[in-house]
Amino acid sequence: MSTDGSVRYLFGLGAKQSLSTEGTESGVTANAEHTGRKTNSQAASVEAVFMPSEARQTICISTQAGCAVDCQFCMTAQLGLIRNLTAGEILAQVLLPLEEHKQNLTPQTNVVLMGQGEPLLNYENVMAAMTILLDQAAMGLAPKHVTLSTSGIVPGIARLAKETRRPKLAISLNASSDAQRDVLMPINKKYPLSKLLSACRNFPRGSREYITFEYVLLGGVNDTAEDARRVARLMADLGRVKVNLIPWNPGSLPYQEPSEERIERFHKILLEKGIPAFTRYSRGRDVMAACGQLSLSEVTNNQLTVLS
Repeated sequence: MSTDGSVRYLFGLGAKQSLSTEGTESGVTANAEHTGRKTNSQAASVEAVFMPSEARQTICISTQAGCAVDCQFCMTAQLGLIRNLTAGEILAQVLLPLEEHKQNLTPQTNVVLMGQGEPLLNYENVMAAMTILLDQAAMGLAPKHVTLSTSGIVPGIARLAKETRRPKLAISLNASSDAQRDVLMPINKKYPLSKLLSACRNFPRGSREYITFEYVLLGGVNDTAEDARRVARLMADLGRVKVNLIPWNPGSLPYQEPSEERIERFHKILLEKGIPAFTRYSRGRDVMAACGQLSLSEVTNNQLTVLS
């Protein structure tokens, strides 16, 4: 448990059949095409984070064990893709924390698919879990309280847009140009910014719905004033959007946290350009439960109860 009240859950997963080619009919794949890393069906471990607050509880869940997308600043990428999670394993990450904390829950529960893995590369299982999560006859969460974050899998975004009941969409942007994003997020070489932003432009939104763009600020890498101005230009014609600025959380990777001065300047420039922007400081940093820190560095499967 973190000093801020966040609880990092470590779940053991039994071996399942690999689904490395799921979604090929829509151009969405989870195989070596993206990173050269292979999937397998071994037993694995995965993490979720329960974050209570006075008004709500938020649960950050994983959709894959490991990840194939290989974002250079994220510790989960160091694991590679181990395997997809089943719908039941995805739901268990919500149900078990809610059960454990049932005596202290507030009426509102938020769920964010921002843990390990790329949700749109495990589309069928993720949407099966979302159907139960959002169904009023099941868990009954409102779609506005569930957010799916993607690194930018364009065919998956187009597919999600056609769903009649779906979570909110968040895009992990993290760069202000293709050249920069190619280095930080190699998936950009397959789905460059022009294609990604076009998919966002065409994504349907309700009257109060925004697409959220997440931007991890890496000290001395993507946090300059010119980066902020380029991000503002990228957002200019996308309709209802907002930008969440997330100062990088320290780990074993060769990056550094941005200075407070650079965070504030970046934020101010976006606001001056008319872009709704918010600085989000991650919770659970002291127990390696914050954004980008989930890597299971000290966990072995025999320590954990296996979900089945």
